[in-house]
Parts: sequence; structure tokens; C-alpha cells
Amino acid sequence: MFEREDIIPLPEDVFRLVRDIIKDYCGLYFDDGARYLLEKRLTRRIRNHHLNDFRDYYRFIRYDKRAEDELSAIMDVLTVNETYFFREQNQLRAFSEEILEELKTVNRGRRALKVWSAGCSTGEEPYTIAMLLNEKASFNGWDVEIHGSDINQRVLQTARKGVYRKNSFRTTEPYFLNKYFVEEDGAYRIADAVKKYVNFSYLNLLDPFKTRFLGKMDVIFCRNVLIYFDNVSRRRVIDNFYDRLVDGGYLLLGHAESLINTSTAFTLKHLKNDMVYQKPPQQGLR
Repeated sequence: MFEREDIIPLPEDVFRLVRDIIKDYCGLYFDDGARYLLEKRLTRRIRNHHLNDFRDYYRFIRYDKRAEDELSAIMDVLTVNETYFFREQNQLRAFSEEILEELKTVNRGRRALKVWSAGCSTGEEPYTIAMLLNEKASFNGWDVEIHGSDINQRVLQTARKGVYRKNSFRTTEPYFLNKYFVEEDGAYRIADAVKKYVNFSYLNLLDPFKTRFLGKMDVIFCRNVLIYFDNVSRRRVIDNFYDRLVDGGYLLLGHAESLINTSTAFTLKHLKNDMVYQKPPQQGLR
């Protein structure tokens, strides 16, 4: 950690320039109150590149041929990745008991299911989805694919390893811990029976071209991610989600998030356990 005197000052005008580059790159928006946060966390990046100050650093991420790699490194420094297994349980019950039951009927002809955890952090969410699906015997023999994506390379390494400490299990029932994890050296490793369903990739949610490679999804989870975006970036992400969902597919946001003032393309659907968003189905399909 840097002492205060070791932190390189970030002038207000340069802060706004750096902030705008980050926003244009990935949609994350830092208001004026976050200036010290950027100053503190990016000082190490400046020293790593042997630059003099934030004005040099701005020129680096604006014009240097290594700018794309540096912006990726910035994501590892700035993004918050607090998560745990079985987070927001009412919504997960809606997914398990209602949405999956509907998809079991709707997709019975092709016997395939695709779910995207957008902003998956260290992997607890996609693995939770995989466990819930594995509990559904009616999906045995189906082609099930769960995709986790994030813009932070560091958390993706943790997700791929699938090894977690006790803090990740604050709301996990002993049943799931005993069935789907192997204890080793004071930590818990996800069982291969769950891991086989999940793949991970580095992905910028603002990039419509790379998200297109994921194909069409039946369900998209994007929980507690959009709250960090400005309105314009939020609309771009939601438009990408709309394009990626099949007709009648579901979008599950965090409880602090909504599409009010963002998009009218989705229908708010009131389920027994929770409220979720649905891409309107084509007439007669559902």
C-alpha cells in the first residue's frame, strides 16, 4: 500500500480525461467523488511504466500501441468483485422453480439450454446456476452450456480454478457444500460434475461483436453490474443483451437495478418468487 505522500497527484482536468477513456472503453463511470480512488489505485500503474505523472499516463492510455492491454490491466485494479454462492435467493428460486420449468417445455424439442452470467466475477454465480441445473433430473442428457464472462482477468483466473474460501459460502446450505465441493487445505474445490457445464471468457459488455460469438441465450444473469455504468453505456449493454436473447428469453438483474429510463424493449414479468425481465416472445411460441 502507498502512503499518502507516495501517491501521485491526479489533477482535476486529467481525472476527467482518464475517467472518460475508461467509460468509453467498458462503461464504468466514476463521478467526481471517485477522483481519489483513481489517484490511489492508478499510481502503481504509472510507476510500473516509469511515467512521470498522470498527464503522461493519460497520453499512454490514449495513444500508445499498448493502450488496450493497459486498459485491461486497469480493470483488474478498479473493479469490485464481492460475491458469494446462492446470492439473492428469491431470484434463484424463480429461476429454478419457474423459469427452468418453463424452458424444460419450450426447449424440449432441441434439448439444449444456454445461460450467460455477465459480470461473473470469481465464478460463484455461474457455478450456482450449474448446481441448480444439476439438481433438475429433467435436464439430464440435455446440452447445457453456462457461460461466465468478466472484464477482470484476475477474477477469471480464480473462477477457472474453482477453489473458494469460507466467505464464499455465507448463504450456502450444507447439502450443496457436501455434494458439490471437495475440501482441501482449508478451502473448497468445485466438483467436476458442476465445473463441466461452465466456461469462462474475458469479455467487454460494450462490445457487440465479441458478445455475438456467444450465440443466442435462454437466460442472462447480469446482477449488480449495471449500477456502475452511466446511462448511455447501460443502454448499450441492454441492447446487446436483447440481441443475445432468444425470443421469450429472460434477463435477471440485481434487486437494486431496473430498466426504468433505460429500455422499454423488455416486459417485466411477475413470477411467484420474484420479478424478472423477459424479451417478448413471438406470437404463439410461449
